[in-house]
Amino acid sequence: MAPNWTHLIRFIAQEDGQVHLGQVDAKQFPDVGLAMLNGEEVTAKLIKGSVFDGVVTEKLLHVAQILSPIGMDEVPIIRCMGLNYRDHAREANMPIPDVPVLFIKPRTALNGPFPAKINVPQIAQDGTSDYEAELSVVLSKTGRDIPEEEAMDYVLGYTASNDVSARAQQFKNSQWSFSKGFDGSCPIGPVLVSPSVITDPHQLQIRAIYNGQTVQDSNTREMIFDIPKTISFLSQGTTLEKGTIIMTGTGPGIGAMRNPKVVLKDGDDIRVEIDQIGTLVNTIYYE
Repeated sequence: MAPNWTHLIRFIAQEDGQVHLGQVDAKQFPDVGLAMLNGEEVTAKLIKGSVFDGVVTEKLLHVAQILSPIGMDEVPIIRCMGLNYRDHAREANMPIPDVPVLFIKPRTALNGPFPAKINVPQIAQDGTSDYEAELSVVLSKTGRDIPEEEAMDYVLGYTASNDVSARAQQFKNSQWSFSKGFDGSCPIGPVLVSPSVITDPHQLQIRAIYNGQTVQDSNTREMIFDIPKTISFLSQGTTLEKGTIIMTGTGPGIGAMRNPKVVLKDGDDIRVEIDQIGTLVNTIYYE
């Protein structure tokens, strides 16, 4: 059975203290992340089933804590795009790539929205911990050698995400997976929005807000490789399993490129805001 939700959250309910899936009313709660941060009473209709086949019921529950919209047990891997925004390439004085720049995060990097914190390990407490505001895609089914014209049929939904990066480690090595794969370095949320709502994911304003200051402000139309191209490219000779998260890259304004540089420090507030999705809010914790 196909899912019929449009704005899915995963949460702990006040009623029973258990984890549930729910459908939030986007008119009542246009930004679930900020509503939770502000202590509003957020409600959701219970979804029966999984994120892949869930059906919305009429049972209303109250949200005690919001979690990542998809759980770690349902995510096989997180596949990521580097240098995928034209304006970011200009900022970095790097040529537009001919093929996608790719790396992975393990599923252990998955994290949720506030009150979940981004834990920065000791190895990254060196003045180079950085943010990257990104639109992420969750795949609805498994596929291989997917043609571009069929790629959007594999999209379950869209969410906000932050590609937290340890720049010193990144620049020591041509392979980025270690420097971007620490536990909790991939917060996503607060809501997973269906393609029936976001009909054009390549026209979304996307911002990073650091301690109240907008430090990234771009639009997904700046993507060099759009979502169908990315899915098709990644699936060449490679099985993409359902539940795979694809991070689609970031715009200009990352901390390492700013003057003066911006570093994620203990206690900082970092947010990713995307049109039609809302705000992913996290604070930083130095382990």
